[in-house]
Amino acid sequence: MAKRTIVTMPGDGIGKVVLDEAVRVLGAAGFNADYVHADIGWEFWCKEGDPFPERTQKLLEKHKIGLFGAITSKPKDKAEAELSPDLKGKGCVYYSPIVSMRQKYDLDICMRPCKTFKGNPLNFIRRGFGGVVEEPIIDTMIFRQNTEGLYGGVEWTNPPDLVYDALMTHKKFRDNFAWCPRPELAVSTRIFTKKYTTRIVKAAFEYAKAKGFDTVTVCEKPNVIRETSGMMLKVAQEMAKTEFPGIRVQDTNIDAQMMWLTKNPETYRVIVAGNMFGDIVSDGFAGLIGGLGFACSANIGPEIAVFEPTHGSAPKYAEFNPSIVNPIAMVLSACMMLDHIGETEISAKIQKAVADVVEEGKVKTYDMMKLPGKPDVFSKGAATTREMAEAIIAKLK
Repeated sequence: MAKRTIVTMPGDGIGKVVLDEAVRVLGAAGFNADYVHADIGWEFWCKEGDPFPERTQKLLEKHKIGLFGAITSKPKDKAEAELSPDLKGKGCVYYSPIVSMRQKYDLDICMRPCKTFKGNPLNFIRRGFGGVVEEPIIDTMIFRQNTEGLYGGVEWTNPPDLVYDALMTHKKFRDNFAWCPRPELAVSTRIFTKKYTTRIVKAAFEYAKAKGFDTVTVCEKPNVIRETSGMMLKVAQEMAKTEFPGIRVQDTNIDAQMMWLTKNPETYRVIVAGNMFGDIVSDGFAGLIGGLGFACSANIGPEIAVFEPTHGSAPKYAEFNPSIVNPIAMVLSACMMLDHIGETEISAKIQKAVADVVEEGKVKTYDMMKLPGKPDVFSKGAATTREMAEAIIAKLK
């Protein structure tokens, strides 16, 4: 297979640390690639007024595959306050670079696997009949629509006349919100389109079929959010009838689903949801398999794909030297990249090495030891970020 060029976007905070370690693991596993650094994140917002510079966009457009660390995002007023003085008042508006990237390149299919590692002290346990302690084996793939919904960015405070007048044509708005002065009114939209709803639902069905699963769970709220959630459920039901007759559709409401996570999480193998609810349910499942230190993801479009851990930049840990954070989520995200480009043997080798390290239990980062995130964790036996990566590399050998 031809040598790949991978665009590495460390971003902010701990993203810079975990991405470096993941690249070292890839090399140790025998993945031979060229890596080209790309600027992204808060630093470039502050200096340039653009957290997703055009030069980075061009690299992604050229090489098609990216590994992404993490970003820091702040509310509108704080973003404005930290902007370079010479850029203030020039129309710069902060918008999350990862959301911008997803929308610009149609990275509409987000896959978030949540899988139990044997021996992980953070695995979810429950009491069964007679007080027996059970540790369910979780292996769930969550398909999150990545570009629409509440993350679409179509919103206003003090909406302009055209928007306000349109809202006033809806009886629910007139009856319940017409009393509110417009300067005190904030509106965010939740937009679903049939094209992209169909794409994410089909991706979920195709995955279920490939894995031999007989159920796809649509996790939305169609009993209340009738139009958008209703569209996703209807698309899934029609697809099951016409294209995937051996796979049934199960419908769960997001609020009830979060309760059922602690009752029977092992029964959910494939879940599909819109942007916000997919974000929520994937973080909920991540909490059952070790937390965000184990949560990886893929953002896949027609031409470009970007792979990232779902944790944030954790700025409070960024300056720790040595680093205390768990690099496994980033390493597993790199494995998703390998699977995407056909390097499945190397991916499987790395995943086995991670599983072996976790099961052996000799090397644990502070989160795996349930310690507060402080510099003194090493005196209590916690591994550094690099030591965890070294342990994975040792298993590869």
